Amino acid sequence: MAGIFKAYDIRGIYGRELTDEIAFRIGRAFATLLKPRTVAVGRDMRPHSQPLFDALARGLNLHGADVIDLGLCSTPMTYFGIGSSGADAGIMVTASHNPGEYNGMKLCRAGAVPISGATGIADIERIIADESFDAPASTAGRIIHRPILESYAASIRRHAALKHPVRLAIDMANGMGIVESKVLEGILEIDPLFYTLDGTFPNHEANPLIEETYADLQAKVRAGRYDFGVAFDGDADRAGFVDEKGEIIPMDMITALIARDVLSHEKGVIFYDLRSSWSVKEVIAEAGGTPMMCRVGHAFIKQQMRDAGALFAGELSGHYYFRDNYYTESSALAVIRVANIVSAAGRPLSELIKPIRRYFASGEINSEVRNPAAALTRIRDRYRDGHRFDLDGISVEYADWWFNVRTSNTEPLVRLNVEAKTIQQMQQKRDELLAVIREKS
Repeated sequence: MAGIFKAYDIRGIYGRELTDEIAFRIGRAFATLLKPRTVAVGRDMRPHSQPLFDALARGLNLHGADVIDLGLCSTPMTYFGIGSSGADAGIMVTASHNPGEYNGMKLCRAGAVPISGATGIADIERIIADESFDAPASTAGRIIHRPILESYAASIRRHAALKHPVRLAIDMANGMGIVESKVLEGILEIDPLFYTLDGTFPNHEANPLIEETYADLQAKVRAGRYDFGVAFDGDADRAGFVDEKGEIIPMDMITALIARDVLSHEKGVIFYDLRSSWSVKEVIAEAGGTPMMCRVGHAFIKQQMRDAGALFAGELSGHYYFRDNYYTESSALAVIRVANIVSAAGRPLSELIKPIRRYFASGEINSEVRNPAAALTRIRDRYRDGHRFDLDGISVEYADWWFNVRTSNTEPLVRLNVEAKTIQQMQQKRDELLAVIREKS
């Protein structure tokens, strides 16, 4: 059991680290901690998601909680199900983009408010370790079957406003994008890749952060006539985009594009994660919005969105958060927003993105170091002459370039993002920073 309780979710290798018995105990601990009357639970297509659901539900039912069984669904659908059902809490059984031998759970309070390590996951781990469960209820809870696709689709489709037909290639990666994309049917012309649910991920890893996973999608787009392409991750709470030429679009550029469209209908706060390009903040301000920077991690972003009543937020990892989906992700809504934009403009997506790409970014570069804390100290000392803020790791801004350095929550990694006004300066500063980070101490 050790090690499966992470900063943002529960995750481990099924049968070895995460077993049905542990899932049963998680259900008991979840019920003990939150005392819910109803818990909405969804699950992905992994072959062990059903037995984990069954065990989890037994644990919840034992303490009198009714389980609203949302069935096979994407993570955004589960968030919608939690919020729209009025459930006291919710759980998605998934390991997201992790390989097929993994499984896990994403936990929420009422309204799809995420539970992180600091707000409940550590407590669940402690309750299980101490066996300090509440006594079983005198009356066991029930399982109530309530498929969510139809109502989720109705909620998301109302945002479609196409002026002209839009044709997409979508890489489902054998994951829950297959279900998420059903929302798009009848609105967009979809040509799918890897459209068979298979939790072993036989074609490629379902992770749009890895550039190599786009190869099949890029080839399809380049061989056909598509307005753009989309790649979903395993549980479809993230989406990557390629333009009509098959070129990968940085995810912060999609944030800027969607933000401008959202702000054309309603002014308000838009959040962007601190690794995003300067141009994201600029585009939001130019569109009459209030740009607000947030730290990395869905739990932080969702809380800040709620506190500010934000309209939208985008994360460099391909999470797109909408007020209209209970301040949580909706990849289908992100796709619809981009399709609306392309349709209304009557111009290729590459042309719409070009004026937003104003600077040169390194992308996130990971370095394995023996002492991450010492590496951050070296960075802090070396770049003390810039404007520094410590929202998440160390960020330092200069007149013509900036960088952020963060440590991983789970691995001895230091993560670097650099952006500059010229590609030469970005490369020079990138190499300079990497040398400081990787300096032997």
